[in-house]
Amino acid sequence: MSADPAVAPRAELPDHAPHILVVDDDRRLRDLLARFLGENGYRVTAAASAAEARARGRSLVFDAVVLDVMMPGETGFDYARQIRLTSQVPILMLTARSNPNDRVTGLEIGADDYLPKPFEPRELILRLNNILRRNARGPADGAAVPLDAVRFGPFQFRIERGELTRDDEAIRLSERERELLTILALARGGNVERDALTGTNGAANERTVDVQMNRLRRRIEDDPANPRYVQTVRGVGYRLVLD
Repeated sequence: MSADPAVAPRAELPDHAPHILVVDDDRRLRDLLARFLGENGYRVTAAASAAEARARGRSLVFDAVVLDVMMPGETGFDYARQIRLTSQVPILMLTARSNPNDRVTGLEIGADDYLPKPFEPRELILRLNNILRRNARGPADGAAVPLDAVRFGPFQFRIERGELTRDDEAIRLSERERELLTILALARGGNVERDALTGTNGAANERTVDVQMNRLRRRIEDDPANPRYVQTVRGVGYRLVLD
């Protein structure tokens, strides 16, 4: 294994294996976590800072984040707050601090669990399994929803695959419709500003975005003029209303 891998080896892991983002400025600990998680059936992407983690998140979808609190510049607390603006991805926070107030702060921010350093690797796995299991629970009717999916009404959208289904029947999307739906889904029900929907090259202006969103609504909504799922947020942009 290289000294500081961005992505841990995963050749023998299935595509549906949980994908974990490990964020820690300690290279040795990143390497150890990447190797140990990989040996226990997880796909792993590692980042040395919040900025690097944010860059990874632009092209990858993660099932959970293992996040160190004490990092130079943007701390783990800062990054967790930013994550919670748009996502409910499970967060397991790591810290060398002994102050119990730090644990309270992490949980108040929205972290799912908190593990002080030093820790036993098996305890990390057990805690990670627990938060993944809790967040993998389906809706009230008991139907399972994959970790990389969102559900709204009769629809399910697999984010990594870009697959939209309605009652298990596939719905064809254009590349642009798939891109828009992915951005909305990643916000996990939060508001998305119009300029964030202009596309990977920023080629579309706000008026074009509105036209494209109307086309997406015609794919999804029973009444596109009165949308139930893809809703306009006045003065901001759009949001996808999830179950």
